[in-house]
Amino acid sequence: MKLLITGGAGFIGSAVIRHIIQNTQDSVVNVDKLTYAGNLENLREVDSSDRYAFEQVDICNRTELERVFAEHQPDAIMHLAAESHVDRSIDGPAAFIETNIVGTYTLLEVARSYWQGLDDTRKQAFRFHHISTDEVYGDLPHPAEADDATQHLFTETTAYAPSSPYSASKASSDHLVRAWMRTYGFPVLVTNCSNNYGPYHFPEKLVPLMILNALEGKPLPIYGNGDQIRDWLYVEDHARALYKVVTEGKLGETYNIGGHNEKQNIEVVHTICDILQELAPAETRYRDLITHVQDRPGHDRRYAIDASKIQRELGWKPAETFESGIRKTVQWYLDNLEWCRRVQDGTYQRERLGQL
Repeated sequence: MKLLITGGAGFIGSAVIRHIIQNTQDSVVNVDKLTYAGNLENLREVDSSDRYAFEQVDICNRTELERVFAEHQPDAIMHLAAESHVDRSIDGPAAFIETNIVGTYTLLEVARSYWQGLDDTRKQAFRFHHISTDEVYGDLPHPAEADDATQHLFTETTAYAPSSPYSASKASSDHLVRAWMRTYGFPVLVTNCSNNYGPYHFPEKLVPLMILNALEGKPLPIYGNGDQIRDWLYVEDHARALYKVVTEGKLGETYNIGGHNEKQNIEVVHTICDILQELAPAETRYRDLITHVQDRPGHDRRYAIDASKIQRELGWKPAETFESGIRKTVQWYLDNLEWCRRVQDGTYQRERLGQL
């Protein structure tokens, strides 16, 4: 099978490509615009494979997308290309509307036209897998506010209630994908995942930001009191799940993918500090670098995913606990500090974005 993967040079996309090239016989065409978060270094382990090809193309460019489809003749699409940082969406929502909504529409139309021209056998086998986020659901009751909060989880039927420009743009793209199936019979699958972490994560996100700031003795900025709760999913577990869905999932279905690891943000930072204190001891305790800053507007209080459907129907479950995954992640950053220096070109200086 030949998979066309958009956003394949990004954090999750590159993990998916590494998984496919290293563990299957399938081929991959990586379509990526190479924005600030797209980095071909993420694919050094696999880019010499004859089953891998790269196309630097913006998903909003219909002409170039049509060329890529015509030349590579994919059997399935995995759509991961997206602007994905909530803080950046607060500072500048226009790019999120353009990429996540207009880009998804453009890709859907090119893929639909291509699919309609396939012979019956290839047409029956074709699928379009749209990768989304749990943030489209809004937030859940927090234990500080409701005694039964932990009984509430996002399921595949949870109503959408996005809070940020980012999550609203992803909710819009989810609706477009489902409408293309309902209206045109286009064969789609949708997945919504919880917070990813792991190797090759761009340093503006919480986990790498805390690791790198701590190593340099810089403040560790935590929004508010840090009691916001997220479900944490190791990126390589997510990559396995996504491949399961695109190859074995039932067309028209949605699958929620979570790590079963609800943690307060402050707990995550404490854990990182403690692992660093063990692996890279410092005279000043890393925990002493924690600084509480003004919370961002519209900050969701809690996300938590019920991932029982994908486990029940496709046999997937996370291999990493939060404790094992975060230790692997911290060690990876310690071993790859040069990668971190190269991906920061000077425009992002590890400041907290999205505070208005």
